Amino acid sequence: MNFIPTDIPEVIILEPNVFGDERGYFFESFNQKEFEENIGAVNFVQDNESKSSRGILRGLHFQKPPFNQAKLVRCVEGEVLDVAVDLREGSATYKKYVAVSLTGENKRQLFVPRGFAHGFVVLSEKAIFAYKVDNWYAPNYDSGIAWNDEEIAVDWQIAVEEIQLSGKDKELKALAETENPFFIEKSALI
Repeated sequence: MNFIPTDIPEVIILEPNVFGDERGYFFESFNQKEFEENIGAVNFVQDNESKSSRGILRGLHFQKPPFNQAKLVRCVEGEVLDVAVDLREGSATYKKYVAVSLTGENKRQLFVPRGFAHGFVVLSEKAIFAYKVDNWYAPNYDSGIAWNDEEIAVDWQIAVEEIQLSGKDKELKALAETENPFFIEKSALI
């Protein structure tokens, strides 16, 4: 497994070693020991999966403390543009984002730490998306920011008229209008 840094150091791409022949392929999608050696100790407690069609945009979501979540995400089938936005006020990368193409072919995964909003848009005709989280889903702590927040300005790499949102995601507001529970104390930066 290769651990590839991004422009935001805490957000890491995981690229597996894939072994293939005429029968198909094999790869190790998760190894706790390697994960801890390269990223740190994270105790994943739940796996989730969704199926979506082209233009479906899910996000940008996060859960408020004490139910905030780190995620390890991947696209099992199809292609998505996966996005992680740093919401940690005081961070050097606050309001910056990382966007990574995750496909059933490249088998890459993205580690999204706590303190980040997460979302993805489907670029293929359909996609199956799977992810691990390190904290339980807590509906009362569920939150998010608008996918089209002008201050963050995510390039979703798809025409705006193709984007389809859930009713809940249509109501999300810009970060400036959202209660942001994440911050880094200046003493932690020294």
